[in-house]
Amino acid sequence: MSTPTNHQIRLAARPVGLPKDSDWQRTEEPARPPSEGEVLVQTLYLSLDPAMRGWMNEGKSYIPPVGLGEVMRAGGIGRVVASAAPAFAVGDHVSGALGVQEYATLSAKALTKVDPALSPLPVHLSALGMPGMTAYFGLLDVGQPKPGDTVVVSAGTGAVGAVVGQIAKIKGCRTVAIAGGPEKCRYAVETLGYDAAIDYKAGDIRKDLRTHCPNGVDVYFDNVGGDILEAVLAQLARKARIVVCGAISQYNNTTAVKGPANYLSLLVNRARMEGMVVFDYADRYPQAVADIAGWIKEGRLVSREDIVEGGVAAFPDTLLKLFTGENFGKLALKVAD
Repeated sequence: MSTPTNHQIRLAARPVGLPKDSDWQRTEEPARPPSEGEVLVQTLYLSLDPAMRGWMNEGKSYIPPVGLGEVMRAGGIGRVVASAAPAFAVGDHVSGALGVQEYATLSAKALTKVDPALSPLPVHLSALGMPGMTAYFGLLDVGQPKPGDTVVVSAGTGAVGAVVGQIAKIKGCRTVAIAGGPEKCRYAVETLGYDAAIDYKAGDIRKDLRTHCPNGVDVYFDNVGGDILEAVLAQLARKARIVVCGAISQYNNTTAVKGPANYLSLLVNRARMEGMVVFDYADRYPQAVADIAGWIKEGRLVSREDIVEGGVAAFPDTLLKLFTGENFGKLALKVAD
């Protein structure tokens, strides 16, 4: 095959607040043919996730930051177009950390084969991808829900939160979504099966939590941090479990991250707050994929994707949708057919 041109988006500067156009560099170069044990993958879809904002910052974290001048890190789904590895053939569909680029040359060990017959490809970035894995292990391993528990999920209609809420229902829990706006709240109840939804953009969150969680919150799956975390802390049940998955309300702060002033609620209620990082469960992903795929097939779990077209050039603007709440479902960028 002729060597294709690879268009890329690289990190040019560490963002302060929301990423701006000058924080990115647009480059192109020939795609590198695979060496022994490698494959060349054409990117079809890229996953856009709130965690990306943290990957741009310098400092200690659960994963090294993206280096200045490096292709922006991103998970994706692609198609093998050249292979020097026996495990993959041309035409195979794969998932992995492809980066924000049209082609990626990667070790075969860094890729996982996906079956487009199991679900449409974008679902492999959503309920069957990192968000689904995060929801599954964060809720079941860290949150440890029991039948009859009240489970509250912030960003309850987001890529992770939507799956959390549905798994909690499957496990026999009462579920309450916190979401932004009447449309998302309706979707939470009517499509995702939440027992109630709280619109954080309207009304009084603390009052609404007391109304919908009269016996307290047994499990809180936190995707947003900030004021909403503080409100839920005020309504904990005895022995509650808080899963700290993300804090999207804090990612673009230009001042210090806001922590909960009422953290002593953990002491009073003998509660536990624990962070989780999905990569810690990588060896168990097949178990989660099998369970979630089964629930989708049975009609017990739905996956919604918000797919933006425009290729890698559209990445900088599309990423901002995550922080304005514009996306509805798992945000993905279509790069090629």
